[in-house]
Amino acid sequence: MQMNQETDEIMQYPCEIAIKAMGKHEPGFEEVVVEIVTRHVGELKDGCVSCRPSKGGNFLAVTVRVQAESREQMDRIYLELTAHERVSLAL
Repeated sequence: MQMNQETDEIMQYPCEIAIKAMGKHEPGFEEVVVEIVTRHVGELKDGCVSCRPSKGGNFLAVTVRVQAESREQMDRIYLELTAHERVSLAL
């Protein structure tokens, strides 16, 4: 059975999506994540970025809520995030 990408797409765009990136809790990590996401979505709304340190404080999770316009846009964001040396994981 072949899936039709347009009709069987799980996400319906445009939609709001939370992008999460995790890396070492070091100065500037939040800014790296925000800069990468902003390159693909433009200016971010106030309050759309949140950070949460790991239990031991060694890692930081940065969540950015954005209005995603397409799967291709999201793919580009995740590719750039995961390619960055400071990003350990992107969800």
